[in-house]
Amino acid sequence: MKAVYLTAPGQFSTRDVADPEINGPMDVRLRLGAVGVCGSDLHYYRTGRIGSQVLTSPWIMGHECTARVESVGSAVSGLAPGDRVAVDPLIACGRCDQCRAGRANTCRNQRFLGCPNQQHGCMCELLVMPAECCFRVPEQLSDGAAVMVEPFAIALHAQRLWGDPAGSSVGVLGAGPVGLCVLGALRLAGARSLVATDRLGYRLDMARSLGAESTHHTERSDVVREILAAHQNGLDAVFDCSGEQAALDQAAALLKPGGSLVIVGIPETDRVSFDINALRRKEIDIINVRRQNDCTQDAVDILAHGELDLDPVVTHHFALDESSAAFDLVANYREGVEKALIHFD
Repeated sequence: MKAVYLTAPGQFSTRDVADPEINGPMDVRLRLGAVGVCGSDLHYYRTGRIGSQVLTSPWIMGHECTARVESVGSAVSGLAPGDRVAVDPLIACGRCDQCRAGRANTCRNQRFLGCPNQQHGCMCELLVMPAECCFRVPEQLSDGAAVMVEPFAIALHAQRLWGDPAGSSVGVLGAGPVGLCVLGALRLAGARSLVATDRLGYRLDMARSLGAESTHHTERSDVVREILAAHQNGLDAVFDCSGEQAALDQAAALLKPGGSLVIVGIPETDRVSFDINALRRKEIDIINVRRQNDCTQDAVDILAHGELDLDPVVTHHFALDESSAAFDLVANYREGVEKALIHFD
């Protein structure tokens, strides 16, 4: 099969490698249909690392994908060759204290697709995954929507970690694909007022189409002043989906006393700082989001039933041998890109 390896920051190499084989009774072999370029992939593409996860040898990237089942292990039920699936990229051990406590997303022995030295990713023609990571999706769901199941599951998890947003005023800082998914999740859950910020105007346009009541350009206006003019008591919660220090500073100013800062975006730096005086005086909760936990089936159901349309978030399409161009486009925010898909057909 063909597989695309990240050999060094900014450098890809396409190689012919052996087809993966089913080794266990609960394994499923998948033929990939499409892979999304995620913001976390860009950390490895730009710098070769996310925190302690460091690219030390060529590695297959990618973790957002849709595929068709090619073959299944002897004990697999509910999946058959030809089934179309979305993939949960996290392989949990099922045995550690975190897994036993229902926290597979913080499994101590987890392997995550595309994470260096854990599990090779899905930028390859064939992939073997545990059956429990494969979720059937209907034929009418586009490849783009099927790929977006994974980031939307993260958004659902983030919303549920915070709580019921019904009647609340919420800010989403960063209107990239995950931020747009968070907007959608909050709207579906009944948030009363949603505001969004970004430094790219076309992303703000998309945020409005997905339910943002107001949008604010971070490089053309004082977003804190503008938002507080409309929400004088402050916001009930702020979801940072940018991973930027400036957004964390804005969140502290925007939140009302007793509010919550939900950190979804992944900073490229190892350390960030907070205005502790503001956080302490307002008694602000800080909630960190680690991927998702048991939200994938719900994400599939919501998108399959048409409750949320994420097709417009997918703006660009590439072939597998154009992977380098796809990553370069997304890394440099060119051509109005939101989500880029790499297709195998």
